[in-house]
Order: sequence, then C-alpha cells, then structure tokens
Amino acid sequence: MGVISNGTTLIDNGALDPAVPTGSLILLSTQTASASASIEFTSGIDSTYDSYVFKFIDIHPATDKQYFTFQGSTDGGSTYATTVTTTDFAAYHTESGSASGLGYESGADQAQGTGLIKISNTVGNGADECCVGYLHLFNPSSTTYVKNFINRSQTYQGDNYSVDEYKAGYFNTTSAINAIKFQFASGNIDDGIIKMYGVK
Repeated sequence: MGVISNGTTLIDNGALDPAVPTGSLILLSTQTASASASIEFTSGIDSTYDSYVFKFIDIHPATDKQYFTFQGSTDGGSTYATTVTTTDFAAYHTESGSASGLGYESGADQAQGTGLIKISNTVGNGADECCVGYLHLFNPSSTTYVKNFINRSQTYQGDNYSVDEYKAGYFNTTSAINAIKFQFASGNIDDGIIKMYGVK
C-alpha cells in the first residue's frame, strides 16, 4: 500500500484504492430540443453531488447567428435572473484561412449582471451548422459560497468561422442554484441534445 503526496492511497499493484472517488459522471437527465424556446433542468440539481456537468451536443438554432446562452435560478425555475460576473476569451479561424485570432471577448462578459449568459459565439442556422460544448457548475447547493462555473464551446459561427470559446464566472448568491435554463438569444433551439451529469 502506497500513499501519494496528497494522502491518496494506492493498493499494492499501483492502482487507486477502490474507496477513493474518481470523478465519474453519472447521467441524470437528457433533453432533446425540437423547435424549443428553451431547455430547462428544474429537478435533480441538489446536494447529492458537489458539481454538475451539462453537455450540449449539436445545438442548432432556428434563427441565424445567435448566441447560445444560459441562466440560473434559485427558486426552482420560476425566475432566471441571478446576479452573475463572468470573463470570456476566444480563438477563431476562418474556413478560407484568411483570418484568425485570440483575444478577450468584452461583449460576452457581465459584471454583476442578471441577463442571459453567453456560452457560445453566434451560431449559424445553415443545415450543417451547430455548436457543442459543456458547462461545469460547482457546488450549486452551497448556502455559504458563490456558485462558480466553467464553460467551453466550439461553434460553427454564422460567417464560416470556427470559434473555440472559454468562459468562467460565478453566480453571486449564497442561495442554492436549483435550476438551469438554456436558450438562444433570439429564436428557438431547432435541434440538439443537452445531458446533465452529476460528478461522483
């Protein structure tokens, strides 16, 4: 039996002790959009898990060049206007190779705002255009700390760009976040899947 510097134990063959949690994702819910105004997760976000991961797959807008967004609720989804502060940067490259860049996205952040939180660049509504990515929400049931989150997305942007976007921030509340809503800034989610996982 060995011990790693952080106190984690190893069994004799070098594998982790089976009692040590390894961060497995437990699928809790799957929702599929079909000309949907939004997708909401209003149950299952509680103290069962320390963090939750939402994976969004092939999210396709009905309206061209729309930001994919989210917001959190402290009242089970009755309202979505929790105060948030975020930061955002992105890398992009055109299909033609004519332009590329990396920089801070000042128009995609908020400072103590209550609006929709942008989690992707503007997604095109062409037949093959969509965005993918994940949102990782930490300890949403805490009544002591703010609720931090990390997001990464890859978007087929409406002007034929690949945009790799990184966002992080926090819900500035000590109330539990118990519901999350996803939607486009304008228009319906024409198609796509969002899965919610608890992190064991």
